[in-house]
Amino acid sequence: MSGPGPDARPGVRERLSDGLYGLGWAAVKTLPEPVARALFRTLADQVWRRRGKSVLRLESNLARVVPDADAARLAALSRAGMRSYMRYWMESFRLPTWSPERIKASIDVTDAHRLTDGLDSGRGVILALPHLGNWDLAGAWVTTDLKVPFTTVAERLKPESLYDRFVAYREGLGMEVLPHTGGAAFGTLARRLRSGGLVCLVADRDLSSSGVEVSFFGDTARMPAGPALLAQQTGALLLPVTLSYDDTPVMKARIHPPVEVPDAGDRAARTSRMTQALADAFALGIAEHPEDWHMLQRLWIADLEPRGDRSGDTT
Repeated sequence: MSGPGPDARPGVRERLSDGLYGLGWAAVKTLPEPVARALFRTLADQVWRRRGKSVLRLESNLARVVPDADAARLAALSRAGMRSYMRYWMESFRLPTWSPERIKASIDVTDAHRLTDGLDSGRGVILALPHLGNWDLAGAWVTTDLKVPFTTVAERLKPESLYDRFVAYREGLGMEVLPHTGGAAFGTLARRLRSGGLVCLVADRDLSSSGVEVSFFGDTARMPAGPALLAQQTGALLLPVTLSYDDTPVMKARIHPPVEVPDAGDRAARTSRMTQALADAFALGIAEHPEDWHMLQRLWIADLEPRGDRSGDTT
């Protein structure tokens, strides 16, 4: 099925993204920070109260993460989730104006040595993250505090101008951004890793036809095969990362133990086991901070519409 025609009303998520970007690039980064925080919390509460498709999908996803939650608990989680999601946008709009000192002070990384030791070894490192917390802030910490450039992949968005804005924003933070166009990006990522570089991939939602089925919160989901395949083909270290907020301005990050390439099995079997290990690490972080998982789309196979009907991801 094709996308909406010119007369179709855009979905809540599309309107929200377009509106936030128009406001964000022009004004949010110039607002006093308390004003910006209050504005985005108000926006979050307004979106949550409308109970549109994005909020209902978030609640449905959270019901799998917290299966014993009653309706009141799920509503509270989804409201906190929308506030967390809006915090992501607010911080992202302001990130280009933050100093390296501010970026460093805004994130607390546990077990950072796993990343730095891997880079020092010259082996190449893959960081794999879910849509948890603010992955752009984590990337800015890598490029400014560690002073390490890295390569990532972004979905081609429509309109093209929105995709170009995303690329310019992330390149301004020191990232190399490749378009997600089937296998075209894979070769470039592999070359970066073989030269001892760093690759960062958001990897909890499959955007291709080659995803791997995993057990995730008690049901079957499909996640990208790319991180596991890259690790096998290049010998790079594969590190899961989870992020979370608390009541402070400082985001917390945890770099989990590496996902090793199994000794036995063919490539498909090794890829399946490694992707499951990533899913398990993601689940740990999401279960601890479900309100910070910004998954406003269908994820589990039982919930999926036919592939042609699935909306894109703008983050």
